[in-house]
Amino acid sequence: MKKITAIVSTAAGLFAALPAFAQLPRTVNQGLAYSTIVGWGTQDLRTTIMLVINIIMGFLGIIAVIIVLTGGFKWMTAGGNEEKVAEAKKLIIAGVIGLAIIFGAYAIASFVIQQLATATGA
Repeated sequence: MKKITAIVSTAAGLFAALPAFAQLPRTVNQGLAYSTIVGWGTQDLRTTIMLVINIIMGFLGIIAVIIVLTGGFKWMTAGGNEEKVAEAKKLIIAGVIGLAIIFGAYAIASFVIQQLATATGA
């Protein structure tokens, strides 16, 4: 019952605020002011998308390298224990496969963005 009351009151509050939003002046670049506040600037959307993709791919690459380094560390500290060596090999292989997937995804994303830019005349 509390959930239903919360949903109804939230919806009522949103509908009550709609007339206030309707009175806001309309401009052509309405979203650009918000984008400058969050730090994206007034650059092209494709550039912003590629920036976000670069950040995500860089973060995933760092994680994959950390996985490979962890596997190497476990291998070096295994002390001849075959189970630990096998676990370390699995980590290294998983990290290398992850890096290959990340590089492939970056190549595909770069290609798609470049083709979109060429197709739209940018």
